[in-house]
Amino acid sequence: MSVYKKFASQTLVYGLSTIFSRLFNFILTPIYTRVYAQGVYGIFTKMYSYASIMNAILAFGMETTFFRYLNKYDDKKQEVYNNSFLVIGCISLLLLFTGLVFTTPISAFTLSSNNVQAIAEQRKFVQYFIWILFIDAICVIPFAKLRADGRPFKYSLIKFLNIGVFVGLNLIFIFVIPFIIKHNGIGAEWLVTWFRPKWVGYVFVANLAASLSTLLLLLPEFKALRFKFNKKLAYQMLAYSWPILVANLSFIINENLDKILLSKYLPSAIADRETGIYGAVCKLAIFISIFNTAFRLGAEPFFFSHAKKENARTTYANILNYFVLALAILFVGLIANISLLKHFIDPKYWVGLPAVPYLLFGYVCLGIYMNLSVWYRLSDQTRYGLYISLIGAFFTIVMNVMLIPKYGYMASAWISMWAYFIIMVISYILGQKHYPIPYNLKKIVAYLCTSVLLVILSFYTFEQNIYIGNALLFVFLVAIYFIEKRNLTNLLTSTSKNED
Repeated sequence: MSVYKKFASQTLVYGLSTIFSRLFNFILTPIYTRVYAQGVYGIFTKMYSYASIMNAILAFGMETTFFRYLNKYDDKKQEVYNNSFLVIGCISLLLLFTGLVFTTPISAFTLSSNNVQAIAEQRKFVQYFIWILFIDAICVIPFAKLRADGRPFKYSLIKFLNIGVFVGLNLIFIFVIPFIIKHNGIGAEWLVTWFRPKWVGYVFVANLAASLSTLLLLLPEFKALRFKFNKKLAYQMLAYSWPILVANLSFIINENLDKILLSKYLPSAIADRETGIYGAVCKLAIFISIFNTAFRLGAEPFFFSHAKKENARTTYANILNYFVLALAILFVGLIANISLLKHFIDPKYWVGLPAVPYLLFGYVCLGIYMNLSVWYRLSDQTRYGLYISLIGAFFTIVMNVMLIPKYGYMASAWISMWAYFIIMVISYILGQKHYPIPYNLKKIVAYLCTSVLLVILSFYTFEQNIYIGNALLFVFLVAIYFIEKRNLTNLLTSTSKNED
């Protein structure tokens, strides 16, 4: 079997589970945007932005470190598993106890209001999230173990069940219980004593229940743990992981801090509403985000396991070429059909649609960066990932603080795109110096520039006309077919001499 077929098959399983899981979650977006006012949806957006930042801190870069050291020391797999879990477990327990003790000041900090009643409500939200963060964090390494052990189907099943519980409970709270109460169904008298219509807190309750279900399903992986700590190995792993922690945290900042800063730097009268609009249109960029996540889940263990092959760098170069091609097609296709996609959010949020092309191209650049980052991960030079990501985070913070008061969420969209573009370029330049990979730069740039041109024509020149947009997409696909047909066929049918 061709090494590219092997890579594609591994990525496909993770990809399908990620795509379907995120799409099931995505179906809640039109429901949320119709049920909740813009200001309420702004609270929802802000809380999940804070949670994303905390998730990166709690994981401490240990997921990538786990894969690296699992392949680096074949005779210490159990110790790598133990150490990775114990590091995250200790950090998570610290968060749990600290968060529960300081719930009130945390609630005040995360609000853009000093209203006593609002802070009391926020306390409940913060407590839910503290438990969600704790449970999700201690499940990180057991999930990684499933991937490392080559059990993508169990991994996918647990992810499906998680999202099933989350979506199911959301539908129950939003539709089923109000229907029972309205029609005086069985249990209506009891339900009316505690149920609060359109309370956003039920979203967080559903998330907590989904996290608990995941924890229960991963119990067999927890049984494989041995609470023995190898200090010498731990020092090596921590030295590798902390730059990844900072890098991951910086990426999360690039993606989520703008929503937090919007609530801080816009006038309080419009802050939550503008944050809600921006958060809603960000959901329309989810498809490229899903594609990037699916790629990472399959690529990370593959890249590490393939690193010792003689033709590894050529393989990485070919993978990036076709990854960029797929991103370019997806970018053009989404914008060509934006007049349909926009119906996934309520019309009151459509005012934010001009931000979507910038957000999408930002995700294109982020996906390419994720692929390029293989050079510093495989060469144990993770400090460069730290430097690159700090540059991106610094740019994001400074520019958002400067431009949000004048341009609002559009500034956040522009800055997000440029931040990802900058770190992508820096990573390529440094990678070619420290760990050269023979990427076909001319072809990659040509595909990216062509996709940007087609998006400009489709979105701005032809004003989102679905027929013209898809005609441009069709021409793009035909051109790609004739350019890539022979090369792609050769890659998929050839057998790597270095495969096991």
